[in-house]
Amino acid sequence: MIDSTETHSKREGRCLCGAVRIIASQASNHVGACHCNSCRKWGGGPFVEIQCGAAVEFNGEENISIYNSSDWAERGFCKQCGTHLFYRLKENKTHHMPVGLFDQDGDLIFKGQVFIDEKPHYYNFSEKTQNLTGAELFAMFAPPEK
Repeated sequence: MIDSTETHSKREGRCLCGAVRIIASQASNHVGACHCNSCRKWGGGPFVEIQCGAAVEFNGEENISIYNSSDWAERGFCKQCGTHLFYRLKENKTHHMPVGLFDQDGDLIFKGQVFIDEKPHYYNFSEKTQNLTGAELFAMFAPPEK
């Protein structure tokens, strides 16, 4: 879901209790939503996030607990208040972080939704976005056939 209108900037934020502070040096201004069953179980609804790359600093790292959620990703949360901090890809350490963690939000644009095929019927977003099924998303990252 990257296009020419995407910009990156430094964003700062924190968990609910302030035990973990975050500096994301290359945070996108594109907001995405994941409707997969795992994300909805994790947070009770869609995971509304921005991609922050690997350049993320955490102050209060001793307050972060990591859950190994799949073969390819892990999820982090604050041990003190339970705030969800990230969904991180293991291979390249790319962080997808809840948009609500960050203080700055004036330049954000809702651009895409993934696992649209797992989205329940009882909610809809009104914005026009790029929508991908789980199969379409995985196909984008599949290794090329030889």
